[in-house]
Amino acid sequence: MASRDLHNTIHVARGISPAAAVTDNTAFVSQIIDTKGYESAEFVILTGSLADADATFTVLVEDGDASNLSDAAAVADTFLLGTEALAGFAFGDDDEVRKIGYVGGKRYVRVTVTPANNSGNAFVAGVWVLGNPRTAPTANPPV
Repeated sequence: MASRDLHNTIHVARGISPAAAVTDNTAFVSQIIDTKGYESAEFVILTGSLADADATFTVLVEDGDASNLSDAAAVADTFLLGTEALAGFAFGDDDEVRKIGYVGGKRYVRVTVTPANNSGNAFVAGVWVLGNPRTAPTANPPV
């Protein structure tokens, strides 16, 4: 593969689907990603309009070995690339992107974005990007 080939060495998966705006403090919980077959995982958060004038959004990354994350535990900072604080955002961060990487040894991971003081419209979506596959090229479209 060519050194500039990202296409064949990543797998993307739905994290948080685009949806109607949240107008309260309901958390956005990502799909659980299975990291089997990949050496790296990144979660990308996309904000749309964040209408409330004092809302904040915190990020939590959890991992575990159970496919339903019944054993979920908060990921230690040593297993994150970037910080949960840097992945978080506030009401003035309309139409921006944040990211947080996971390098831990557990198979399953999820991200939760929790609003506080949100009474306006908040649009949030997210996508998982898995990289460094043990087998390449990766499927297109992703499965």
